[in-house]
Amino acid sequence: MKFLIGCKPETVKPDTGKKVAIIGAGPAGLAAAGWLRCRGHEVHVYDQFPEPGGLMIFGIPEYHIPKKSVREGVRELMEAGVVFHKSTRVICCENNTPENGVREVMKKWIKETVCLEDLIEKYDAVLIATGAWKSRKLNIPGEDLEGVYPALEWLLDFSLVYNGYKDPDDMMPLHGKILVIGGGLTAVDAVEVPLRFIGEKIDKVYLSYRRNRKYAPMGEREWNRLEKEYSDKFVGLEQTIPVKFISDDRGHVRKAVLQKTKLVEVEKGKRPKPVPIPGSEFEVEIDYVLVAIGEKPSPPFEDGCAGIAVESWGAVKTDEKHRTTREKVFAAGDVKHGPSLIGPAYKSGMDAAKYIHMYLTSGRWDF
Repeated sequence: MKFLIGCKPETVKPDTGKKVAIIGAGPAGLAAAGWLRCRGHEVHVYDQFPEPGGLMIFGIPEYHIPKKSVREGVRELMEAGVVFHKSTRVICCENNTPENGVREVMKKWIKETVCLEDLIEKYDAVLIATGAWKSRKLNIPGEDLEGVYPALEWLLDFSLVYNGYKDPDDMMPLHGKILVIGGGLTAVDAVEVPLRFIGEKIDKVYLSYRRNRKYAPMGEREWNRLEKEYSDKFVGLEQTIPVKFISDDRGHVRKAVLQKTKLVEVEKGKRPKPVPIPGSEFEVEIDYVLVAIGEKPSPPFEDGCAGIAVESWGAVKTDEKHRTTREKVFAAGDVKHGPSLIGPAYKSGMDAAKYIHMYLTSGRWDF
């Protein structure tokens, strides 16, 4: 089944003379590109990855979402006239912060850099749809040791290899005993991808989560599935939190100190609060750590660039019509509302496209 973008070449309306730049080729950006192109607007999509698809190609494993269907949808957009600028990062040139929002593992794949301010000047409307790729930190001692990775960054690195963009020998190493920290969907993939694809190098995968499986965002069924399918190598460490990581004499992580928690009831309808139990610390010998405690929105600029405000928690500030604080500039998807599933991000892109169309056809920012 093809990933439905919503625009076939034969359905494109006559040229409107309006040009739209979309920053980010994930679900939100692709949805908006298809909708706007079918209305006759010229659409250019800028993305830092070597091919369009964003999270669907480089973040979510093949067994969750077939890459072929995404690529067929992108090919249809190209045939309809959407122009893709791949391996291109958009930065804020006015405050000289080119690295913001660029994954460390992606730097070598960037072939071109363009200024956000230039896009705003050149195009009739700009949509920011760069997603949520910035990993949250634990803020504990030893987190910066060699061998402690943000889980999403390792999964991205694996995807570059899996999709043929990187030599396996250059991949971030992972072997022996792995500790995954988190209880969401990224944590599931951080457990399963190593076991599925490099299983012969993996001795054990520990999963530390501060609550128990009943309250894990991944769902109790998913936790049970991991336990059943990988019973020889998977070890669930429920109601534990990492306190610190200890290195060997080379500066590589060697042990994790975990602390047990108890669950304390809070107001009705909310998950219980995990509270550390004094004196319950214990050590686990490990070779690598994958931190999967959530992501934050990753706009390619800091607050205030080109007059665009960013919320204190990282999202681009918008109103109910996806308008930012700078005329001509809109935002959609995870960079607007925080991490979500493909469906909500796709819908957000579609909604933003409709408002962009209203703006372009009315010529008024206060439409």
